Amino acid sequence: MRKVGVLGTLVWDEIYGRDPASAPVEEWGGIAYALAGFDASLPNGWELVPLIKVGRDLSARATELMRTFSRLAPGARCVEVPVPNNRVTLRYQSEERRCERMSGGVPAWVWSELGPMVADLDALYVNFISGFELGLGTAQALQHGIQGPIYADLHSLLLGMPQDGVRIPSALPDAPAWLGCFDVIQVNEDEMRQLSPDPLALAAGTIAAGVSLLAVTLGPRGAIYVAAPGFEKLTFDRRTEGIPLVHPIRTERVEGERIDVLDPTGCGDVFGAALFSRLLAGDSVVTAMGIANRMAGRAAAYRGASGLARHLRGELLAV
Repeated sequence: MRKVGVLGTLVWDEIYGRDPASAPVEEWGGIAYALAGFDASLPNGWELVPLIKVGRDLSARATELMRTFSRLAPGARCVEVPVPNNRVTLRYQSEERRCERMSGGVPAWVWSELGPMVADLDALYVNFISGFELGLGTAQALQHGIQGPIYADLHSLLLGMPQDGVRIPSALPDAPAWLGCFDVIQVNEDEMRQLSPDPLALAAGTIAAGVSLLAVTLGPRGAIYVAAPGFEKLTFDRRTEGIPLVHPIRTERVEGERIDVLDPTGCGDVFGAALFSRLLAGDSVVTAMGIANRMAGRAAAYRGASGLARHLRGELLAV
């Protein structure tokens, strides 16, 4: 069995305004959405290895959640840490915009912890749910610690957190160095504008930093990809020499499916998990992104992460 590591933060969400007529909802969020996406999308012959720290106060609940996933490697589990787990209060201002306030203190991974855990992985997915999952030095060390492809959803890496815990857009110091740590990078429209007011310059700079594929999610309008010259499919050897820059950079928008959005929470996480899963299966970029769009649309018709994997596989009706 091949193994893909999933690195991120399990968050206990308290959600307001998602449905103005309903009371606030509490449920698992954060990396739970990506785990559901992988559980439903991974090709045969692959299994999940969670690289997730969870606070002692929610460790038992996290164990119960992990038992619901069918593609976990034998013995895989979260790592319990003696601090309160991360909790997020989400207040929706519109269908696609929300205010986040985070509390909790799950610490970042350091290389002495993470190195032995990634040594036998064939691929790695990193989702910056809190933005504090790992520092730049640890991210750079991943390039040497894992031979296979590394996917990163930058997300909260681009959010600061003042003392009140409200997440606000924040500049990313050493952005080129961060970008160069990963083979595939995912951002949304707002995050792309935050990185640079010039999307074309950002795309060119991202490819120049060594990224093979940049995916920009557009909500119901689908997603745009920017592929490095000659990039068609993922390789499982990051140490092979790159293709000479004699081919042009490719870019294209892949249409999303028309849907009546019920809940956009976690759709980007499902998109990324599905996209990486299908790239690991050997699909072309366009095929993989089309499937990822459909899975994200399916996620929008379901609320919460519990049971989401079964819904994505078509085993449950939307709730």
